[in-house]
Amino acid sequence: MATIQFYGAAQVVTGSKHLITTAHGKKLLLDCGLFQGRLDNRDEMNRHFGFEPHDLDYVILSHAHIDHSGLLPRLVKEGFRGIIFATPATISLCEIMLMDSAFIQNEDLRYVNKRRVKRGEPAIEALYDVLDVEKTLDLMVPVEYEETIKIDQDITLTFTDAGHLLGSAAVHIDVTCKKGKKTKITFTGDIGRLNDQILRSPQPFRQCDVLICESTYGNRLHPKPADLELQLLNVIRETCVTQKGKLIIPAFSVDRTQDLIYMLDQFANTGLLPTIKVFVDSPLSVKATAVIRKHQECYNESFLEYIRKDPDPFGFQDLTYVSDVNQSKAINDIKEPCIIISASGMAEAGRIKHHIANNIQNPKNTILMVGYCTPESLGGKLKAGAKEVKIFGEMYPVNARVVNMDYFSAHADYGEIIQYLKHQKANKVKQVFLVHGELEAQESLKTKLEEVGYTNIAIPKMGEQFDITA
Repeated sequence: MATIQFYGAAQVVTGSKHLITTAHGKKLLLDCGLFQGRLDNRDEMNRHFGFEPHDLDYVILSHAHIDHSGLLPRLVKEGFRGIIFATPATISLCEIMLMDSAFIQNEDLRYVNKRRVKRGEPAIEALYDVLDVEKTLDLMVPVEYEETIKIDQDITLTFTDAGHLLGSAAVHIDVTCKKGKKTKITFTGDIGRLNDQILRSPQPFRQCDVLICESTYGNRLHPKPADLELQLLNVIRETCVTQKGKLIIPAFSVDRTQDLIYMLDQFANTGLLPTIKVFVDSPLSVKATAVIRKHQECYNESFLEYIRKDPDPFGFQDLTYVSDVNQSKAINDIKEPCIIISASGMAEAGRIKHHIANNIQNPKNTILMVGYCTPESLGGKLKAGAKEVKIFGEMYPVNARVVNMDYFSAHADYGEIIQYLKHQKANKVKQVFLVHGELEAQESLKTKLEEVGYTNIAIPKMGEQFDITA
């Protein structure tokens, strides 16, 4: 009997971890993500997997976002010595993103442990360190899109482009269960948007028996993109020209930051961008932009055409990339209007928290939210219209204007999910598991999938196990 057991992203968005055990006892983990946001038992869940890492044979990584990859070094620290399969671009991003995750943990714990020591409490140990990241990278093996490899006597693997992040993939596994019969499993990972500015659209894939599908926006449709550029320009002009304030944009260091820079580059090339300073204040964003420049295999045709005319779509006059911490602090002393793009996108870690804390009380300023945030995160509270928020243990009144532009989200909405799945014959999919979403979104997507012919749809609970034998 082959089984699947869900240890993360089960009725929550983060912490993606799905354990497949084959009929012959091989153990294969889909993703190994960090739980993020303000979950009550987040630290406990990040420290204890619910299974033994040394029992695993393989990990297959859908993409490099930390809620999918961020516990890999912890897995290695706790005894995993198998192979981690991922696309080449995902491995390139993991080299910088996992190192950044280790650095941020240690920096954040410095502040936390100072307070704990004062209270007479023991210091908290980081989940992992740089050495654990280096050991993790040594275990990674690249697999190209559309390349089918046999990773075990009973298991084959193929990646197709999911269009969500540079290198992101839907994972397709054929597992021999009994008497030579195969179960065809597809894990969508995170599904990207149709007609992304930079990346290819999600690619169609072969018929599957078992579908593990993300559901982040399972109850929502993104606003139409027709006036996206005009909306962004209006926010810039209203904040920086009319109000003479600062525009603060929390954005994930990979893809969303580059999307924004690319749009600003186009505005600059056409003379639409006001003469104001633009700061990308994130060491990870600087490194990620360099990585993205190298992986043109992930670009769509329109972006490839643009870079033939403008070889540097991520650079223009008045744009400054900031890595040095002292340069970052100096931005706070700037009095004139400017745009500050900084990570993280959910405003839960990194330099963006400092920028929000320094600017949130000024009504001339604007905080522009451009992607998905878990409801309990700082970004989620700002999007929900909170009048007061806690940052670094202190309460701040929200006097700055908060604007939501969800079209920048890298996640497909329910219409795009159904469009992505249109190549599947719904009546041939024997089981569907909805993961990576809040329960309300999952229940809504379940109904919508049933309307187009899918049956036997489950919304797994944390730790729940299912038989997936064909």
